[in-house]
Amino acid sequence: MTGHRSIQFHYRQYGEPKRTTVVMLHGFMGAADDWTDEITEPLTEVGLSVVTIDLPGHGKTIMHGGVDSYRIENCAAEIVRLLDDLKLPSAHLVGYSMGGRLALYLAVHYPDRVRKVVSESASPGLKTEIERQRRILEEAALAERIHTIPWEQFLREWYAQPLFASMSSSPEKLEALIARRLDNDPRSLCLSLQGMGTGAQPSLWENLDQLTMPLFLIAGEKDAKFSAIGHAMAERCPVAQLRVVPDAGHNVHWEQPHLFGSMVRDFLVS
Repeated sequence: MTGHRSIQFHYRQYGEPKRTTVVMLHGFMGAADDWTDEITEPLTEVGLSVVTIDLPGHGKTIMHGGVDSYRIENCAAEIVRLLDDLKLPSAHLVGYSMGGRLALYLAVHYPDRVRKVVSESASPGLKTEIERQRRILEEAALAERIHTIPWEQFLREWYAQPLFASMSSSPEKLEALIARRLDNDPRSLCLSLQGMGTGAQPSLWENLDQLTMPLFLIAGEKDAKFSAIGHAMAERCPVAQLRVVPDAGHNVHWEQPHLFGSMVRDFLVS
């Protein structure tokens, strides 16, 4: 962990610590160990070091302070401080969903610390203030739902959403995922929603054409919403390339970890 700051990140390191490093950022309700061996081993086998992080409100990361410490602006600044602690002038970033939004934020606001970015099933935020206010209300309602029903019931409702429909084709694997998610603290997740939800995040759409580092966008073919967002991002960002993965939904790295690991490896070493 890092020193006494607003966030004490819990993280895992794979491979030789001093080599070129890939920082991997999970999605909402995830954890550092969401990035399984099928994903990390192709990276370490080509000489990359990998750091996987528990984001604010998740896993074993310790938070000091209220909701402001969960905001994406603070989280990004603390990740840069973690890079400093690890003596890394820059790193590749791989982020899924919420973690993908964070990776894009870091690329926009700390471009000198970012080498390449992989954004899986993520957006640059919402374009208009009306959309953001609507989302803030939706995320507040979601937080209230977390507070008012049993945690396992909420998890089953969450993964029953159409967004995750393709995950039901692997029922035993999905049950194992839900069992791991039971370890989360619902109160901390509510703070994460309030501080780092899509509604709270500043829009990055107008910044995409300013990016200079290579950007790899990944979306699942069965995830129409984020496939469309990926196409819109690629049109706006000259350094972006998009891969829509057949027979995959929102969580590509969970559904097809071997393919995901090889895609990320090939992009980062090219």
